[in-house]
Amino acid sequence: MVKIIIENCIGCGACEAGCPVGAISTASGKAAIDYDTCIGCGACVSNCPCEAIENEDAAKSAQVEEAKPAEYHGVWVFAEQRGGELNPTVFELLGEGKKLADKLGEKLTALLLGNGVDALTDELGAYGADCVIVADDSLLEDYNTEAYAKVVCDLVRERRPEIMLIGATSLGRDLAPRLSARLYTGLTADCTALEIDHETRGLLQTRPAFGGNVMATIITPNHRPQMSTVRPGVMKKAPRDASHRAQVERVSVELSASDIHTRVVKTVKELKQTVNLVEAEIIVAGGRGVGSREGFALIEKLAETLGGVVGASRAAVEAGYIGVDHQVGQTGKTVRPRIYIACGISGAIQHRAGMQNSECIIAINKNAEAPIFDIADYGIVGDLHKVIPMLIEELSAR
Repeated sequence: MVKIIIENCIGCGACEAGCPVGAISTASGKAAIDYDTCIGCGACVSNCPCEAIENEDAAKSAQVEEAKPAEYHGVWVFAEQRGGELNPTVFELLGEGKKLADKLGEKLTALLLGNGVDALTDELGAYGADCVIVADDSLLEDYNTEAYAKVVCDLVRERRPEIMLIGATSLGRDLAPRLSARLYTGLTADCTALEIDHETRGLLQTRPAFGGNVMATIITPNHRPQMSTVRPGVMKKAPRDASHRAQVERVSVELSASDIHTRVVKTVKELKQTVNLVEAEIIVAGGRGVGSREGFALIEKLAETLGGVVGASRAAVEAGYIGVDHQVGQTGKTVRPRIYIACGISGAIQHRAGMQNSECIIAINKNAEAPIFDIADYGIVGDLHKVIPMLIEELSAR
């Protein structure tokens, strides 16, 4: 929250002009903030020429900044759930979090927020969590950025985890930046690899940069916790062990209705057939080389024959051959199927970033020099419109 220091304010209007949401007025000769409109971005703090505005959250966060990294322990995973069902990405995070925790000699903790979510604790333990912290409250039943951010920040400040992992889902991408700002720590978004620097105990966070042309490794040496959002489908799902039980701790929530300025009035579920690429075992993907929307009927037939789903490159989606739900790659979904068949896909690095961890990659392309063959386990050089019908015929016969 930002605060006006009245005695310093000269009413120049710099803060009013720079506020992106129009929450500040200098009509009275002094700056005044409408806190119902203010989003706490802090733009006014940097715009004020006479230091008449301060960020109270930043001042509190300075205490975190000064804390020594040695005072922070443990790896936390935010256990995202909707309607009492865990997001599949949580199991991937638990698998990766367990590896990091073991290397640090620390415990893996799952942080679970919601209302009536106790039944999920056993599942979190079975997938590797040593501890589960449960914040259960009626005000947490529906996801709300303000409510969830307050509860998580309060717990982080109290418990001081060394690392915190959040899924790069729509919910995670909304929550993580708010946590990062309030906790005054760094956030590396859309990570594709995580590792520990054994000398510094620092988290090495790798993600694509410059349009996917390079992979950047980012560190957070001076702030804690070290926070990362991880792309769904990148990490291997943790193996389930029903005998592994987590220590469950239920915590009280210091939250009131006045802390929440928005509420869910109604949830409308849209009846829409979507493709679940992230959990698919077999994906048949088409690129620009498919040639047309009608050409994708061939891709769909091969996917149907194999019991798989249809994927696509960004080029195919932008050409209007198929919907964006099918897009695989840096700007689409990251997948790790058992079999990935790339048909008419050249293999640009942006596409490879989303599928290169597939167990078996089969490429069909009439260009023998296409980059996709560099990562393919099997390659067929030929016209996909001739090759795929032969594959379908052979597979159907078997």
